[in-house]
Order: sequence, then structure tokens, then C-alpha cells
Amino acid sequence: MDNGLVFLAGIDHVASSRTSPVSGFNLEQGQPGRPPGRGAAMTGRESRVDLNLFRILDAIHTHGGIGAAARALHLTQPAVSHALNRLRAHFDDPLFVRQGNRVFPTERTRAVIADVQAHLKGLQAVSRLRADFDPAALEMEFALGFRDALEPIVLPRLLARLAASAPGLRLVSRRVALGELERELVAGRIDLAVDRRLPVGPRLVTEYLIEDSLVVAMRRRHALAAGTMRRAEYLAARHVAVSPLGEPHTLDVLLGQSGVFRDIRLVCQHYFAACEAIAGSDLLLTLPLSYAQHLSERVPILVRPLPLRVRPFPILGYWHESRQHDQAHAWLRGQVGEIIRGEPGMRRTSRRTPARPA
Repeated sequence: MDNGLVFLAGIDHVASSRTSPVSGFNLEQGQPGRPPGRGAAMTGRESRVDLNLFRILDAIHTHGGIGAAARALHLTQPAVSHALNRLRAHFDDPLFVRQGNRVFPTERTRAVIADVQAHLKGLQAVSRLRADFDPAALEMEFALGFRDALEPIVLPRLLARLAASAPGLRLVSRRVALGELERELVAGRIDLAVDRRLPVGPRLVTEYLIEDSLVVAMRRRHALAAGTMRRAEYLAARHVAVSPLGEPHTLDVLLGQSGVFRDIRLVCQHYFAACEAIAGSDLLLTLPLSYAQHLSERVPILVRPLPLRVRPFPILGYWHESRQHDQAHAWLRGQVGEIIRGEPGMRRTSRRTPARPA
């Protein structure tokens, strides 16, 4: 998440104050003569909660320690410790427990952190809403979740665009397991993800980008390089598969449903390593067309059609609903979409739809 929220400025000088350094940024958690809401567990002098405290809660959760959070926020460690103590008094909970060199969230923190992060990002979006939006003025960080096949295609071109239009933006590319995409977006650990169609809940917004398809890569003098490869030849060959996190390849799941199994002799974490492997062997590699074209310019391989009836698969952008009207986020995802849609060999069909809730 962005470390530059304005209302953090000056927290070192007001560490002992009970009032937010920016007027109007107090959360009322109780009223005189009435008990605090459920789970508030606080004293009267802590009935007004400084939003700076929630920013620090998020930083400690994200970076795994008070010192790391202080460095990320450009604050002193005592200021962060003091803020954490105020939050502990407010929630009547330790919030984090130390294990070795890191701190880990308690159950109470895990219960509230997703909402805290979503609301902080919403405030960031509000702070950037202005008619004269200028990408060149942005000073912030975005975390992106790309598939292995898209990262080397998108990131170099995106960096070139940022250097020209938004030099203050910083990018972090993170690998996200298929089953964790929604959780990472909701928690704010990922700002924008691009992946194939996945089942997600109503809190995410999706946008159809392009369609990709599977092809077969092999060394240039492979016995199957000449002529048209047949289904039986493909299934009789030996293969290399790519599985960054150990999950089975979608193609093998589909084939297995019909009782057909490929002869997998090597499993790699990355497509580039797999291409290097097939360049010196008789193994076949099945991979997305977009990445196959990219790699064929860098590794001595040939690309051939997949001799199986497998439909093209859609590639979508995913983000949390709280970022839908964030001008900086909208600008960045527009840049990413233009790069992906402009990739040679990608199919752009009439199925393209505007951004919408998942």
C-alpha cells in the first residue's frame, strides 16, 4: 500500500497527543452516556481514534515488525511503538505477538485488517480526487499480481511508460496462488492482478482484456518440427510442465477427466527455465501463445499449434471495488490493459466488456 498518506506527516511530533494531526480525521467509536460499540473495549479518553493509528497497524501487519514499519513510514521506532500501544489499549488486545525476529497478528488483528486496509485505500483515493489529475505528480507504490507468462511481457513495457509519464510510481510484482487471489486483493497486499478467469466474490471488479491460447514449443531440430503434429504424436511424446506452486497444469486436469495422461519428465517453476530445457532435449512444452512468441525470440525453439481441441482462455484484470474510482489506480490499469491488448498474437474478441463487479 501507498506509504504517503498526508495525515501521517508530523506523527513523530504528536506521538503523545490524543488528537489527529489533521482536522476531521477522527473516528467516533462511542458517545457520552452510551457504551462503546461491540468489540471497542476502550476507556473514555480513547473514544476518539486517530486514523494514523490504523495506518501504522497496516504497516506493522504488512512488514512484519515495528522497525520495518517505521522505516516504511519514515517514522521513528518509538513513535510507531507508542502508536501500537494506543491501539492495544483501544482494542484491549496485544494485536501482534513476537516470534523470533517477526511479529504475527493476533486473531483480533486478523479479524479487522482487511477492512482497515480497504478503508485506508479508499481514503487514499479520495485524497487524489481532483480535476487536474497528473500521473507525473504521483509518488506511490503499486503491488501487481501477474502470471509467470505475463510478467516479462508487461513489466518492461510498463516501466518504459512510467519513466515517461509517471516517474514517481514504484512497482512490486508478487506471485499469488490461484486460490489466494481474492484474499490478497481484499487485504490490500495486491492492488491489481491479471490472470485467467477465476471464481471470485462480489467485492472484486473484473475487466476482460484478451484471449490467449495454448501452443507447443520444441527444439528447432525436433523430430516433430516438420509437418503437422498429430494428437497421437503429442500424447506419445515426453513433456516438461510448469508449476510455480505445485498445482497441476490445467491441461492435465482436462486430459485426466478423459483418462488421458501426458508423460511428464520434468516440472519447472518458470517457463523460461522450461524453454531452456527443451532447447537441448526432445521434451515438449505446452504454454500460452503470448509467452511462446516472446521466448522464441530469445531461446532457440519453435512454436507449433497444439493438436488438441482446447478453447482459448480469457485473461482478465482484477481489483478490489474500493479502487474502482481511484484515479491513480484507473490510470495504471489502463496502461496495463493497453500493453496486454497490444501484444501480437493476442485475440481481442467481441466478448470484451467494461469493468464490472465479479
